[in-house]
Amino acid sequence: MKKISIEEKFTLFTEEWTPKIIAEANGQLVKIAKGSGELVWHKHDNEDELFIVFKGKLTLQFKESSIELNEGEMYVVPKGVEHCPLAEPDTHFLMIEPASTAHTGSLNSEATVAFEDQHWI
Repeated sequence: MKKISIEEKFTLFTEEWTPKIIAEANGQLVKIAKGSGELVWHKHDNEDELFIVFKGKLTLQFKESSIELNEGEMYVVPKGVEHCPLAEPDTHFLMIEPASTAHTGSLNSEATVAFEDQHWI
């Protein structure tokens, strides 16, 4: 395993809401993504999802509330909780989740990125 520069990894792609895998540990994938605007409402029935913001602001919207994450802040969305990420333009964030986690849970929409399309960078 080589040292990973997360900042450098963010320079390698421009797609938004398209997670890129940068590491794996104990069956957990470490993914980075960029986002602007809203993704889609979804949930993960069997997996928690951890978000850490590196640049910008990410709001995790829930049915009854929302959590705003600024640079250097993190939050774990518990399994089974419906949520919709909303990002300020050019927000960069990291996620840690089990390898079995589908991008938009059981929801299959045009925004969904299939597991086989979530490439290592």
